[in-house]
Amino acid sequence: MTATTIVFDLDGTLVDTAPDLVASLNHTIAIKNLAPVGYEDLTHLVGQGARVMIARAFALRGSPLADDEIPALLDRFIAHYAAGMPGLSRPYPGLVEALDRLRDAGHLLAVCTNKMEGLARPLIETLGLTRYFTAITGGDTFAVRKPDAAHLTGTIELAGGVAHNALMIGDSINDILAARNAGIPSIAVPFGYSDVAVETLGASTVISHFDELTPELVERLTTRA
Repeated sequence: MTATTIVFDLDGTLVDTAPDLVASLNHTIAIKNLAPVGYEDLTHLVGQGARVMIARAFALRGSPLADDEIPALLDRFIAHYAAGMPGLSRPYPGLVEALDRLRDAGHLLAVCTNKMEGLARPLIETLGLTRYFTAITGGDTFAVRKPDAAHLTGTIELAGGVAHNALMIGDSINDILAARNAGIPSIAVPFGYSDVAVETLGASTVISHFDELTPELVERLTTRA
């Protein structure tokens, strides 16, 4: 079996971070006395990193931000989120077993997230997952971020892989578009934070549980590609 570089999104794919994202976002917007957001709002807010998430939350509450207001609010969010890490965030069921299967089969594993790298790395570390990944990149690692193909292909290169033998796994349109833009097959998972049914995103396939993520599936998708 040929070694493939398997790239995972983080929030909503590897780890259920919703409780802590919501808590830190509500801590941030509370400074302006805005009503808290809930999980039902999260799918409309996440996907482009903390800066955009904060701006979207303020807009959702009818209080759009000026650009010069965002840095202080971003600092407030980061301080709260980092201090509580990992909080209630946990890997999705079956993830660790899937990572073991793929690593044992000789595949390279990597993370490509629009979350800031400085928040992604310690979260992955505190959950004991760092040892699985040969590369971890965030939304501020490169000059571009998903859905730009260069974020994904740059991650693959850092992992020691090649784009013509790679696979992207994610829960949102940004993940699937990044893979499509890079000419790479993709797997969508439905348990994350997409605001539409993941079956409509155009992924190569959809899995409902990490028990389905096997070396055989990886080989089938990459051979087909």
